[in-house]
Amino acid sequence: MQKKIKPVGSDRTEPTASSGGGAGSAFDTIALLLQGGGALGAYQAGVYQALAEAEVHPNWLAGISIGAVNAAIIAGNAPEHRVEKLRMFWEALTAPSPFAPPTDWQGALVRGETARTTLNQVNSAIVAMQGVPGFFEPRIPPPWFQPTGTLEATSYYNTAPLRSTLEKLIDFDRIHDQDMRLSIGAVNVRSGNFVYFDSKRVRITPDHIMASGALPPGFPAVEIEGEYYWDGGIVSNTPLQWAVENCHEHDMLAFQVDLWNARGRFPRNMAEVLTRQKEIQYSSRTRAGTTLLKEQHKVRRAIADLLPMLPDELRETEAAKALDAVVDPHVYSIVHLIYRPKEYEGDSKDYEFSRLSMEEHWRAGHNDATRTLRHKEIFRRPTDLEGVHTYDLTRDDSV
Repeated sequence: MQKKIKPVGSDRTEPTASSGGGAGSAFDTIALLLQGGGALGAYQAGVYQALAEAEVHPNWLAGISIGAVNAAIIAGNAPEHRVEKLRMFWEALTAPSPFAPPTDWQGALVRGETARTTLNQVNSAIVAMQGVPGFFEPRIPPPWFQPTGTLEATSYYNTAPLRSTLEKLIDFDRIHDQDMRLSIGAVNVRSGNFVYFDSKRVRITPDHIMASGALPPGFPAVEIEGEYYWDGGIVSNTPLQWAVENCHEHDMLAFQVDLWNARGRFPRNMAEVLTRQKEIQYSSRTRAGTTLLKEQHKVRRAIADLLPMLPDELRETEAAKALDAVVDPHVYSIVHLIYRPKEYEGDSKDYEFSRLSMEEHWRAGHNDATRTLRHKEIFRRPTDLEGVHTYDLTRDDSV
């Protein structure tokens, strides 16, 4: 069963013994923030498995693109079935191709980075030609031969298989029949505005999930209430800002799972240029974002401390009321889990849907989260004026 989180109290700065080694007991809100990244999304599934094993149960899920799919599968299933349904999804997407060697052969063939690079390129080329089972398929005839003005003329692939997969794996009624929040990011094609479909405001359907992952020109836009939406990663690939700006009622422990690493070496050839470009484009620039968040939040908490000290006549002024509107006395603990790709993965790693790579990504997410959860400090509420603590512990090999 999902653990019930106790109300925040000033004396609760340590995890309780009954909370499964932390379980976020010092926080009312535990958020799982999932970035977009296609085939790399299996890393997020591994992270969630480790959280579930440690009895850390998020009650707010926010995702973009493949992160939205993973988040919806988690939110749309009972706690005891979530890992199983994630596994079903990722195994369906990575079913062996009739044109590719079986998984056990792949493992036997790989004896070094050069061989693995070649194998990954072959797998990616197969995906580009024939699509991914349960996800997308090539559009026939291709978009150049489709009538202008139709959705079929605006994308290379048909994503109807994804709708069927989502309907099989997700109980959309359950998303709204439990104490869990789901937020899905997408971009309005006409206005260019970034929007979040939030279960507290709208009823989440397969259309919202598919809209969040409709990355052009591969996938077609998705119509929702007369407007068309594309992949949220076009504007912002990480839901951290949205979560913080909309969580003023509670203290929050956030697990931010990034599939793209902002840091990397200078490229040595054109293939590495393409890889590095994609990493920079879709990474969250986490450190810059959290630095700004800390600076802003320190000011908000300082205002919260100062306003009660003002004389009554000053507290009734428009300036004081304006300051009161931006007050945020709550605290945030942000735990970064960032996938670090292998050298052989290359620029096609986000659409290299082989079973071999999926298992590696899943295992990496599980291992990183398991090591991170051993650090009990992530479960403690910040007590300083800044009110925001950030952690990136996945590179600590000593635990």
